[in-house]
Amino acid sequence: MGRNLLLYLVLASSLVLLGAGRAPILVSFDDIQPGALPKGWVPGATGKGSPQWAVIRDETAPSKPNVLAQTGKATFPFYVDGSLSFEDGFVEVKFKAISGKEDQAGGLIWRFKDKDNYYVARANALEDNVTIYRTVKGARRQFKTIEVKVAPHSWHTLRVDFKGNHFVVTFDGQRALDAYDNTIQGAGAVGVWTKADSVTYFDDFQCGPAAP
Repeated sequence: MGRNLLLYLVLASSLVLLGAGRAPILVSFDDIQPGALPKGWVPGATGKGSPQWAVIRDETAPSKPNVLAQTGKATFPFYVDGSLSFEDGFVEVKFKAISGKEDQAGGLIWRFKDKDNYYVARANALEDNVTIYRTVKGARRQFKTIEVKVAPHSWHTLRVDFKGNHFVVTFDGQRALDAYDNTIQGAGAVGVWTKADSVTYFDDFQCGPAAP
Protein backbone atom coordinates (compact mmCIF):
# COMPACT_ATOMS: atom_id res chain seq x y z
CA MET A 1 0.00 0.00 0.00
CA GLY A 2 1.41 3.41 -0.99
CA ARG A 3 2.24 5.97 1.65
CA ASN A 4 -0.25 8.52 0.28
CA LEU A 5 -3.07 5.98 0.25
CA LEU A 6 -2.27 4.93 3.83
CA LEU A 7 -2.36 8.54 5.00
CA TYR A 8 -5.69 9.04 3.23
CA LEU A 9 -7.22 5.99 4.93
CA VAL A 10 -6.01 7.10 8.36
CA LEU A 11 -7.43 10.61 7.80
CA ALA A 12 -10.74 9.27 6.53
CA SER A 13 -11.07 6.97 9.54
CA SER A 14 -10.35 9.86 11.88
CA LEU A 15 -13.04 12.00 10.25
CA VAL A 16 -15.59 9.21 10.57
CA LEU A 17 -14.82 8.83 14.27
CA LEU A 18 -14.98 12.59 14.77
CA GLY A 19 -18.33 12.77 13.04
CA ALA A 20 -19.68 9.92 15.15
CA GLY A 21 -18.54 11.70 18.31
CA ARG A 22 -20.35 14.85 17.25
CA ALA A 23 -23.74 13.19 16.73
CA PRO A 24 -26.60 15.16 18.34
CA ILE A 25 -28.07 13.84 21.59
CA LEU A 26 -31.82 13.18 21.74
CA VAL A 27 -33.74 12.70 24.98
CA SER A 28 -37.36 11.65 24.40
CA PHE A 29 -38.08 10.72 28.07
CA ASP A 30 -39.82 7.57 26.84
CA ASP A 31 -37.39 5.18 28.54
CA ILE A 32 -38.04 6.74 31.97
CA GLN A 33 -40.76 5.50 34.29
CA PRO A 34 -43.53 8.06 34.95
CA GLY A 35 -42.82 9.82 38.22
CA ALA A 36 -39.08 9.42 37.83
CA LEU A 37 -36.46 11.86 36.51
CA PRO A 38 -33.71 11.63 33.87
CA LYS A 39 -30.34 10.56 35.27
CA GLY A 40 -27.67 13.22 35.24
CA TRP A 41 -30.15 16.09 35.06
CA VAL A 42 -30.21 18.71 37.82
CA PRO A 43 -33.43 20.54 38.84
CA GLY A 44 -33.41 23.93 40.48
CA ALA A 45 -34.61 27.50 40.42
CA THR A 46 -33.22 30.97 40.07
CA GLY A 47 -34.85 32.94 42.86
CA LYS A 48 -37.43 31.49 45.22
CA GLY A 49 -40.04 28.76 45.04
CA SER A 50 -40.46 25.02 44.66
CA PRO A 51 -40.35 23.69 41.09
CA GLN A 52 -41.80 20.23 40.58
CA TRP A 53 -40.29 18.23 37.72
CA ALA A 54 -41.32 14.70 36.73
CA VAL A 55 -41.76 12.47 33.72
CA ILE A 56 -45.45 11.86 33.00
CA ARG A 57 -47.55 10.25 30.29
CA ASP A 58 -49.18 12.43 27.64
CA GLU A 59 -51.03 10.92 24.70
CA THR A 60 -50.45 14.10 22.67
CA ALA A 61 -46.65 13.88 23.00
CA PRO A 62 -44.72 14.30 19.73
CA SER A 63 -42.90 11.08 20.63
CA LYS A 64 -45.19 8.98 22.80
CA PRO A 65 -45.80 8.14 25.53
CA ASN A 66 -43.83 10.36 27.95
CA VAL A 67 -42.98 14.02 28.47
CA LEU A 68 -41.07 16.01 31.08
CA ALA A 69 -43.46 18.22 33.07
CA GLN A 70 -42.96 21.20 35.38
CA THR A 71 -45.98 21.64 37.64
CA GLY A 72 -44.62 23.62 40.61
CA LYS A 73 -44.09 27.33 41.14
CA ALA A 74 -40.85 29.31 41.43
CA THR A 75 -39.31 32.50 40.14
CA PHE A 76 -37.49 30.73 37.29
CA PRO A 77 -37.56 26.90 37.44
CA PHE A 78 -34.92 25.10 35.39
CA TYR A 79 -33.76 21.57 34.66
CA VAL A 80 -30.31 21.13 33.12
CA ASP A 81 -28.30 18.15 31.94
CA GLY A 82 -25.25 18.45 34.16
CA SER A 83 -23.38 15.76 32.23
CA LEU A 84 -23.10 17.94 29.09
CA SER A 85 -21.17 21.14 28.47
CA PHE A 86 -20.93 23.15 25.24
CA GLU A 87 -19.34 26.47 24.41
CA ASP A 88 -20.72 26.47 20.86
CA GLY A 89 -23.58 24.30 19.70
CA PHE A 90 -27.35 24.00 19.58
CA VAL A 91 -30.19 23.11 21.90
CA GLU A 92 -33.77 22.30 20.85
CA VAL A 93 -36.98 21.13 22.47
CA LYS A 94 -40.68 20.66 21.81
CA PHE A 95 -42.90 22.23 24.46
CA LYS A 96 -46.57 22.77 25.28
CA ALA A 97 -47.89 25.50 27.61
CA ILE A 98 -50.62 23.94 29.74
CA SER A 99 -51.61 26.65 32.20
CA GLY A 100 -50.48 29.58 34.33
CA LYS A 101 -52.10 32.82 35.48
CA GLU A 102 -48.83 34.75 35.83
CA ASP A 103 -47.02 33.12 32.92
CA GLN A 104 -47.16 30.30 30.37
CA ALA A 105 -43.59 29.93 29.27
CA GLY A 106 -41.33 27.30 27.77
CA GLY A 107 -37.63 27.98 27.41
CA LEU A 108 -34.13 26.70 26.67
CA ILE A 109 -30.95 27.27 28.66
CA TRP A 110 -27.37 27.24 27.36
CA ARG A 111 -23.95 28.12 28.79
CA PHE A 112 -25.34 27.35 32.23
CA LYS A 113 -22.61 27.97 34.83
CA ASP A 114 -24.79 27.80 37.93
CA LYS A 115 -28.32 28.67 39.02
CA ASP A 116 -27.64 32.40 38.70
CA ASN A 117 -25.60 32.60 35.48
CA TYR A 118 -26.79 31.41 32.05
CA TYR A 119 -28.53 32.37 28.81
CA VAL A 120 -32.19 31.57 28.19
CA ALA A 121 -34.56 31.92 25.24
CA ARG A 122 -38.23 31.43 25.89
CA ALA A 123 -41.62 31.54 24.17
CA ASN A 124 -44.63 32.84 26.11
CA ALA A 125 -48.23 31.87 25.37
CA LEU A 126 -49.69 34.71 27.46
CA GLU A 127 -47.61 37.45 25.86
CA ASP A 128 -47.32 35.90 22.38
CA ASN A 129 -43.60 36.59 22.01
CA VAL A 130 -40.19 34.96 21.87
CA THR A 131 -37.44 36.59 23.93
CA ILE A 132 -33.76 36.03 24.64
CA TYR A 133 -32.22 36.89 28.03
CA ARG A 134 -28.97 36.73 29.94
CA THR A 135 -29.11 35.86 33.63
CA VAL A 136 -26.13 37.18 35.59
CA LYS A 137 -25.84 36.94 39.37
CA GLY A 138 -29.50 35.98 39.48
CA ALA A 139 -30.72 39.05 37.57
CA ARG A 140 -32.45 38.40 34.23
CA ARG A 141 -31.99 40.97 31.46
CA GLN A 142 -33.80 40.90 28.11
CA PHE A 143 -31.76 41.86 25.06
CA LYS A 144 -34.00 40.95 22.14
CA THR A 145 -37.66 40.01 21.58
CA ILE A 146 -40.19 39.49 18.79
CA GLU A 147 -43.97 39.21 18.76
CA VAL A 148 -45.18 35.84 17.49
CA LYS A 149 -48.28 33.74 18.15
CA VAL A 150 -47.60 31.07 20.77
CA ALA A 151 -50.78 29.01 21.06
CA PRO A 152 -51.42 27.36 24.44
CA HIS A 153 -52.22 23.63 24.60
CA SER A 154 -50.31 23.13 21.33
CA TRP A 155 -46.87 21.68 20.74
CA HIS A 156 -44.20 24.10 19.51
CA THR A 157 -40.52 23.69 18.67
CA LEU A 158 -37.93 26.07 20.09
CA ARG A 159 -34.27 25.97 19.06
CA VAL A 160 -31.15 28.02 19.76
CA ASP A 161 -27.92 27.85 17.77
CA PHE A 162 -25.06 29.54 19.61
CA LYS A 163 -21.52 30.21 18.47
CA GLY A 164 -19.24 32.79 20.03
CA ASN A 165 -21.36 35.86 20.74
CA HIS A 166 -23.94 35.06 18.04
CA PHE A 167 -27.28 33.43 18.88
CA VAL A 168 -30.04 32.41 16.47
CA VAL A 169 -33.44 31.50 17.92
CA THR A 170 -35.84 29.46 15.78
CA PHE A 171 -39.54 29.03 16.63
CA ASP A 172 -41.63 26.39 14.86
CA GLY A 173 -39.07 26.16 12.07
CA GLN A 174 -38.93 29.92 11.42
CA ARG A 175 -35.98 32.13 12.29
CA ALA A 176 -37.30 34.39 15.05
CA LEU A 177 -34.32 36.18 16.61
CA ASP A 178 -30.76 36.97 15.59
CA ALA A 179 -28.85 38.37 18.56
CA TYR A 180 -25.34 39.13 19.81
CA ASP A 181 -24.02 39.25 23.37
CA ASN A 182 -20.57 38.84 24.95
CA THR A 183 -21.58 38.55 28.59
CA ILE A 184 -21.38 34.79 29.26
CA GLN A 185 -18.52 32.97 27.59
CA GLY A 186 -17.01 29.50 27.73
CA ALA A 187 -18.70 26.13 28.00
CA GLY A 188 -21.78 25.45 30.08
CA ALA A 189 -24.64 23.03 30.56
CA VAL A 190 -27.90 23.02 28.59
CA GLY A 191 -31.48 22.43 29.66
CA VAL A 192 -35.07 23.63 29.86
CA TRP A 193 -36.69 26.52 31.74
CA THR A 194 -40.05 27.95 32.78
CA LYS A 195 -41.29 30.92 34.78
CA ALA A 196 -43.49 31.50 37.82
CA ASP A 197 -46.66 29.35 37.80
CA SER A 198 -46.19 28.01 34.26
CA VAL A 199 -47.25 24.40 33.89
CA THR A 200 -45.26 23.31 30.86
CA TYR A 201 -44.59 19.98 29.14
CA PHE A 202 -41.36 19.23 27.24
CA ASP A 203 -40.49 16.48 24.77
CA ASP A 204 -37.71 15.50 22.35
CA PHE A 205 -34.90 17.52 23.92
CA GLN A 206 -31.91 17.69 21.56
CA CYS A 207 -28.46 19.24 21.82
CA GLY A 208 -25.00 19.00 20.35
CA PRO A 209 -21.82 20.90 19.52
CA ALA A 210 -21.64 23.37 16.67
CA ALA A 211 -20.78 21.99 13.24
CA PRO A 212 -17.11 22.53 12.34
